[in-house]
Amino acid sequence: MRSITLFLLLLSPNLFSQTNVTLRSTYSFPNKELANLWGYADGAGNEYALVGTQTGISIINVTNPDNPTLVVDVVGPTSDWREIKTFGNFAYVVTEGSSGTNVGLTIINLSFLPNLNVNDPNQVHAYQGDGAILNQLSRSHALHVDETAGYLYLYGSNLYDGRPLMFNLNADPYNPSYAGYVNTNFPGSGNYVHDGYVDNNMLYAGHIYNGFFSIVNTTNKANPVLLATQSTPNNFTHNTWLNGSILFTTDERNNSFLAAYDVSDPDDIRFLDKIQSNPGDGSIVHNTYIINNYAVTSWYKDGFTVVDVSRPDNLVQVGNYDTYPAEGGGGYGGCWGVYPYLPSGNIIASNINDVPFSSTGKLFVLTPNYVRGCYLEGIVTDAVTGNPINGATVQILSAPVQTESSISNGTYKMGRVDGGMFTVEASKINYQTYTTSATLTNGILTTLNIPLQPLVLPVELTRFEARPDGTSALLDWATASERDNAGFEIQQSTDGVSWEVEGFVNARNDGKYPARYGFEVKDLTPGVHLFRLRQVDTDGRSELSNMESVSIEGSKIHAQIVPTMVYDQCELRIKTETPASVRVEIFRADGQGTGLLWTLQVENEHILQLPVQHLPAGAYFASILAEGERAVVAFSKG
Repeated sequence: MRSITLFLLLLSPNLFSQTNVTLRSTYSFPNKELANLWGYADGAGNEYALVGTQTGISIINVTNPDNPTLVVDVVGPTSDWREIKTFGNFAYVVTEGSSGTNVGLTIINLSFLPNLNVNDPNQVHAYQGDGAILNQLSRSHALHVDETAGYLYLYGSNLYDGRPLMFNLNADPYNPSYAGYVNTNFPGSGNYVHDGYVDNNMLYAGHIYNGFFSIVNTTNKANPVLLATQSTPNNFTHNTWLNGSILFTTDERNNSFLAAYDVSDPDDIRFLDKIQSNPGDGSIVHNTYIINNYAVTSWYKDGFTVVDVSRPDNLVQVGNYDTYPAEGGGGYGGCWGVYPYLPSGNIIASNINDVPFSSTGKLFVLTPNYVRGCYLEGIVTDAVTGNPINGATVQILSAPVQTESSISNGTYKMGRVDGGMFTVEASKINYQTYTTSATLTNGILTTLNIPLQPLVLPVELTRFEARPDGTSALLDWATASERDNAGFEIQQSTDGVSWEVEGFVNARNDGKYPARYGFEVKDLTPGVHLFRLRQVDTDGRSELSNMESVSIEGSKIHAQIVPTMVYDQCELRIKTETPASVRVEIFRADGQGTGLLWTLQVENEHILQLPVQHLPAGAYFASILAEGERAVVAFSKG
């Protein structure tokens, strides 16, 4: 689609245009933007790129990677979307274009290459359905071939609400026979499937608009069985690809991730890790394919990356090529697809356009150098108690700095592409920063356990609460002990980003006894207000408390999170005076986005399930925007 944390931060491709990938050649398509592509190799050692263009399929001979040449154009409906897969000597092409030549499913007999006659119906023809869907198939978004079972799957077609369609290729791959559709009723409105992967009658479907993938047993084509569903990090599940028992997913949104899941037991799907091509630049992931425990993935404006997935709970980027250096960040442009399966080992990639605002697509032929990552893993513990520490920041201080956050059992897992001796730093609020050195080697796991020495806290805050009283907010907090405490600054915000100082309360304890404090913030406007404390030491150092929210009557929108201390999932309860279009976004306490975003229609009341299990522990807030009015609700992730 184009129109419309174990948390791992690794190599930053904007610092370099390529790593472990060599450009061999390019081939331009003037006045033709490109879509996806696939590859094909014949028995004589010739290699071909099957390139989706706005007007059909262009077959390019890439046997000589330094001199690609056009073989033939197979004309189809005009469309920005085109997807291709192969089975044996046959290519299957779908598009969302539904008028012109070769509508439905275009099938090409590649065994006639390089002398393919596009006008011969024995070499190229359009299939529009047989049996129960005779002549009804006009368009599809994507497709995949179950090569083990010999079935073709079409996704996002004009039939059955976009559910997957199944076709038997075993008898005659050039003339498929319709076998049925996946008639499962998926959760919510998730019947539409955007893309998917199938092997041996197990379907891993991407439900893009509902933000989850499903696992479906399709052995019985008349009665497929839904086994499980699982949400993905950015709730916009586009593409899936299986590697053994590990499923990889992509979410086609700004600031998105390639994610890994253990799906060996559908009743117990386990999230393993996620990775971005260029953390912080908002880039969008598109399609991923796995070869020899490497994920080769297109990232639109970041080109494509090569990620070592041999340790799927510790993904390490080991290669990249920026096919679109003129522009980076979010949005659509640059690399649509990659294909890593040519016998030569070369990679082919399709750029939508060569530069911004251009209508010229470009094919890239490249040679990768596959290397294993350097893995650094360990446990962060409290040096006094020995207990694991959640949410500690571990950094490899190199260019660029690489950062990982420890999870609930104290473990962290990270890596880099190049070996050597590096400085490693670990930190956590209320702990002394830990610094050491570590030697990293390609393909080798280095274990580094980190004990953090706790600091003596000057102030131990035991409670902080806020409640409404007319147009005022009454704040109440307490301390168990204090040392060198100057007092508390009261801060208020309506958006979770900009904070105003409402007052200051001086400390009144010498540290020997518990103390209780109160403060009233008057004349608040209708709506939701966030409050926090900034505790200030006598030497000027300070620390922020968690956030609390108060709703003042008169607002057109009301929101509540239940529970406010979250470990896995929580409910966001939204009420509006009139039907409204509502945008919900989850932010960290410092105002940085998490990638969790929803747009929905609320008639008067709506309950939204927030899948926050993958977020690191800490303070967060939900921003709810409706009809020009904003509500903000705070919560904590345990």
